[in-house]
Amino acid sequence: MNIVTSLQEWRKIRKNLDKMIGFIPTMGHLHEGHLSLCERAKRETDITVVSIFVNPAQFNETQDFERYPRDLEADRRLLEQAKVDFLLAPSAHEIYPDQYQIQIMETELSQVLEGKFRPGHFNGMLTVVLKLLNLVQADLAYFGEKDYQQLLLIEKMVKAFFLDVQIVACQTVRDQHGLALSSRNARLNAEQKIKAASLHTVLKTTSDLKQAIDALNQIGFKVDYVEEKWQRRLAAVWLDEVRLIDNILLDKKEV
Repeated sequence: MNIVTSLQEWRKIRKNLDKMIGFIPTMGHLHEGHLSLCERAKRETDITVVSIFVNPAQFNETQDFERYPRDLEADRRLLEQAKVDFLLAPSAHEIYPDQYQIQIMETELSQVLEGKFRPGHFNGMLTVVLKLLNLVQADLAYFGEKDYQQLLLIEKMVKAFFLDVQIVACQTVRDQHGLALSSRNARLNAEQKIKAASLHTVLKTTSDLKQAIDALNQIGFKVDYVEEKWQRRLAAVWLDEVRLIDNILLDKKEV
């Protein structure tokens, strides 16, 4: 696996890549969900590129950014085992030479749910994804459905800016208890992980939003929202100091 930290070096490499490229942008601390995206990219394209960049612009709380789990060496080993071709790991200085003075903003879809509770988050996310898509110039880019609102916004941005890349949505990967895999899960102990998995259970088994919210409160979650949009039931909750999001596909009859 080639590890590239310089964007100047990457641009030179990219000019000589004339095969089909699959791209997985990540913030590191990789898990089986990320690796499933790599496996799919390996099947469907000739060259697999993974980026690791903990994007300061999409954290609306400094403390959350500082606490975000990082382990670049462990990530490198996992990506080598997955036979990824390139790891792109730029610095914040290289990604934001303008000190984040130029931003991408969406004005409708980004104002609800995550956008309401994490002001500025989607501006940072869209800005860095646009930069990475421009740098990698992939044919296919892979994103998980756990961050469903994010996925919709990326699809909308790609269409709005006429980007020549296909966004591939991939099903959420879960642990044995049903907990959606997330890098933030590293901050949960074993007991908390089992409790956290009940978020998925509640979303699947409750008949309406009030029942879901009541059940989550009773379990001990602090609920930011549970709402139904885009043929999904989506939720964000806090378990102690860790924020969890999840969503399930609704039956068309329920929408």
